[in-house]
Amino acid sequence: MDASLYFPNARFIEELINDAVAANPAVRHVILECPGVNTIDASALESLEAVNRRLKDGGVMLHLSEVKGPVMDRLKRSHFLQELTGKVHLTQFDAVASIQPELASATLKDRDSNSIWATGPSM
Repeated sequence: MDASLYFPNARFIEELINDAVAANPAVRHVILECPGVNTIDASALESLEAVNRRLKDGGVMLHLSEVKGPVMDRLKRSHFLQELTGKVHLTQFDAVASIQPELASATLKDRDSNSIWATGPSM
């Protein structure tokens, strides 16, 4: 997410997630990366609740990552976090590592093998 969640975009986001999951029935986890979300209003919160319920009914867990303090405060004041099927993760990498540790490990190995420190400076 690269924008605050509020009435004008709430339904769009709900439909986007639902369509993406419907297009790939093998999906078991959805991570909503939220570093650009500065605020969330009641409409968007209702949409997230609807997405969470719909995903849960399909056997899919919803996770959030990189949630800013004010947004997390708003989520804590609602019942959303108690009903969230997944977890709230500090970083996107933490989310992937908790869901698919092998992928996270392979990503780190790939990063390390391609770094300047692993291969030495090129001249």
